[in-house]
Amino acid sequence: MEPVSDATVYIVDDDAGVRDALAWLLRSRRLPSESFASAEAFDAMLQSHPPRHQPCCLLLDMRMPGMSGLALFDLLAQRGDLGTLPVIFLTGHADVPTAVDTVKRGAFDFCEKPFSDNALVDRIEQALAESARRLAQLRERSDLQLRLRELTERERDVLDRVVAGMPNKLIADQLEISVRTVEVHRARVFDKMQVKSAVELANLLRVGG
Repeated sequence: MEPVSDATVYIVDDDAGVRDALAWLLRSRRLPSESFASAEAFDAMLQSHPPRHQPCCLLLDMRMPGMSGLALFDLLAQRGDLGTLPVIFLTGHADVPTAVDTVKRGAFDFCEKPFSDNALVDRIEQALAESARRLAQLRERSDLQLRLRELTERERDVLDRVVAGMPNKLIADQLEISVRTVEVHRARVFDKMQVKSAVELANLLRVGG
């Protein structure tokens, strides 16, 4: 798998030895990381400097003093932060059933301690790739919304009917304008939406919807 550029792996574990070992492992694979000794410290960072534009993932210890990893996961889920921040739980054997349940609720995966370095790094790289994919989708949707906002009300009327597969004559009849005017609006819609055909336009709206 190709490494994801400009990515960060967040490590949240109350055990300094685990944090140091994970940071060293990630450095050896050229994966930048940031470590936090508690869920509260990580959450404070996330709220003050949310990583909205770079791929990232979270290695999260399930059991910690204060806010547990599970409580932090639930908080992230409530806030909608899991979309671009895949979570990999680090868990002991006794917590495996709970970890499995969190995967069903949206966690990316869990790794049982002691974990295989290679297996863990493989999953981290897959999580970062998933984060990058989701960020790209968000950018595409944001770009699509910007293009749609550039359309006039009449151009939006024409767009809706073009996507529905209506011919120009029927669009003209429905909107009570000339076929030539429909053609002009249609051309402007294609130009603003950066497409060359009705099929391409429909596909764009479906993917971005």
